[in-house]
Amino acid sequence: MTRWALLIIVNLAMHLVASQHQRKALYPSAYRIKRGTYSLINPTFQHSAEDVDLLFEILLAGMQIRGGEHHMLIPDEELASLRHVEKLEVICEDVLPKTLSDIRRLTVELDRRRQPLSWQDFERTVLTLVYATQTLAEVSSQQEKEAWTDAAVQLFRAVQRDLKFS
Repeated sequence: MTRWALLIIVNLAMHLVASQHQRKALYPSAYRIKRGTYSLINPTFQHSAEDVDLLFEILLAGMQIRGGEHHMLIPDEELASLRHVEKLEVICEDVLPKTLSDIRRLTVELDRRRQPLSWQDFERTVLTLVYATQTLAEVSSQQEKEAWTDAAVQLFRAVQRDLKFS
């Protein structure tokens, strides 16, 4: 094999590895929804300006994203009863990372990105930031507070960086 052929093979292998890294899913659980409904694979909540307004209203109403058995709570019964909220429930329960180690893995991947997030990943990152800040408010030990604060700051920076791409 000539040097040129070897150089081309190495170059193609490096390109293949780099392209696979770029396609790595930030939220791999979005493609493994437990509920088994095809329409809920890679679920997103926002598809229109009305959806954005609805999400803002739900967050203002005091929506809580929690770890544990019941992952999402919307205190406003009228908002909670909307059929469209089902996808938000799936995102909060099945897609968002809930452990500090999973969120740290996500922040590392977000920090490596050199391109804008997809709108689905942006939505999930903002919701993960909401979860991290809500969890931060509930932890008691100083060490946990520092760890969750760092995670929330890293998520905020990722959102801020992505907004600068736009």
